[in-house]
Order: sequence, then structure tokens, then C-alpha cells
Amino acid sequence: MCATLQLQAMKPTPYPTEAALPAAAPARLFLALWPPPALAVALHARGAQFCADASARCEAAGRLHLTLHFLGAVPRHRLPALQAALCLPFRPFELRLHACTRWPAGAVVAEPLASPPGLLALHTALAQMLAALGQHTEARAFRPHVTLARRHTGPWPAASASSAAAPLRWRVQRYVLVESRPGPPAHYQVLQTCGALA
Repeated sequence: MCATLQLQAMKPTPYPTEAALPAAAPARLFLALWPPPALAVALHARGAQFCADASARCEAAGRLHLTLHFLGAVPRHRLPALQAALCLPFRPFELRLHACTRWPAGAVVAEPLASPPGLLALHTALAQMLAALGQHTEARAFRPHVTLARRHTGPWPAASASSAAAPLRWRVQRYVLVESRPGPPAHYQVLQTCGALA
């Protein structure tokens, strides 16, 4: 069973000292929407019911996110140019995450019933910016979701399957550039935050 997380547990993981970083190692990067702490706790609570299945692995509240673009391994000398071009103007929009769904391979996700135009516009603008920089991204169709648990193969909890579960409202006002760093322990490091227009 997943442990209950306190808000203070979601502070960014301290970045390793430069001496500990392999200078030539590429950065494994992605662009994402990062939920505010209260929403992260609510999402984690919604996913925690699946942890009764011994095969499942719940995501910690501090790791929950909605991926916009996965960039993969990027040489570190390209980071300054990427960060300089990264912050694009966009207007805040609301995302409503509905009842959980199980995807193939046991991923338990929260996803919107429909993608708001603001989300699709931001995804497209970022894709165009990355293409202009010559940065490759995943070719898969964009299907926005937040992964709450992985490898869930047991019975589906009856209470969670109800489509009547109240949607979680997310007022999106920022997106982030994140590096996925190997462990131990493996962690996400937010490298840059880009805010919406006022």
C-alpha cells in the first residue's frame, strides 16, 4: 500500500553537485505540465487505491506530471539554446482529469475526456519550436494523461471504476523542462519553468 505523502515531501530533489555529474553524459529530457502540490496529492490519492495489488507500483506525488514532449537524450552543450527558446507565450487553460483508466501493460492513468484547445495549441507550438531547433521528439500521437501507477494487473477497484468520480480540475499556468536522472535514487529534476501570460 502506498504511503501517504506530505506536501513537504514534494520539494524538488537537490541537484547533484557538478563533480558528481559525468560531463559528457547526455541529458534525458522531457517537457511537461507539472501539477501544483494540492492537485498532486489529490491525484496520488486517486491512484493509491491501486496499490493494494501487489504487482502495481504507484507513482509518488512529487513525480506526477503530464508529458507534452519527450525529447530523449540531448547533448548537454545543446541545453543553453534549448532553454533560451523554450518559453513560449500561452494563455492559462483548464484541464479536467476524469476517472482512472488502465492502459496496456498495466499503466493506470488519469486522462481528460477531451483535450482543451489551449492544451493542443501549446503542444503544437512546442513541437514547432523543437522542430526549428532540429530537436527530435516522439512520433506517437499525443494522448494527454497523468500516469498514477504502473504494472497493475489485479482486479479493478469497484469504487474507482465509476465514471461518476468527480473530475479533478487543473488550472494550467506553467510548463517545465525536466531531466530524468538515474539513481540511486532515480529522480526528476526541473531545469526550467515557463509561465503563462498574465
